[in-house]
Order: sequence, then structure tokens, then C-alpha cells
Amino acid sequence: MAIKISLGKYELPEPFEAFMEREIADNDFTVLPIAIPHAAALIRMPFFHRDPFDRLILALALVQAVPLASSDAAFDAYRVERYW
Repeated sequence: MAIKISLGKYELPEPFEAFMEREIADNDFTVLPIAIPHAAALIRMPFFHRDPFDRLILALALVQAVPLASSDAAFDAYRVERYW
């Protein structure tokens, strides 16, 4: 989200920090750190999706076995559950 906001592709109605802290708490989300298993999965992933940040999100979702929220249909080429 921070990248999209910095590129002017997404806007929030309040400061980023306040929005993220509230939404993470209200939705009982867990912020995942990037760790070695995620990078290892990234190395092994086929290049169905070319965006490096999206590939990292995919690697996190695959390793953690959690769904991801995205409207990007390119994620469907990977074995990940996608909402939206």
C-alpha cells in the first residue's frame, strides 16, 4: 500500500500510520516479517508475474499458507488463494 500511495495510485482519508495501525488492530491482522524461507520461495517461483513486489507478496502467502487480497488476476497462475 505504501508503494501505491507514494506513486499516487492510491489515497487514504487519513495519515498512513494511523490508518494502518487501526485497521491491523480492528481486523486482527498479523504483520508478517520477510524471512529467509520467503526469499527462498521467491527464488524458486516461476515468472508468471514479473513485478518484484507482487512476487514477494506471493512468496509470503505461499510459505505462510494464507490467502492474499488483490484484484490482480496474474496471481491466479500460482497456487495461492486470492480474495477480491
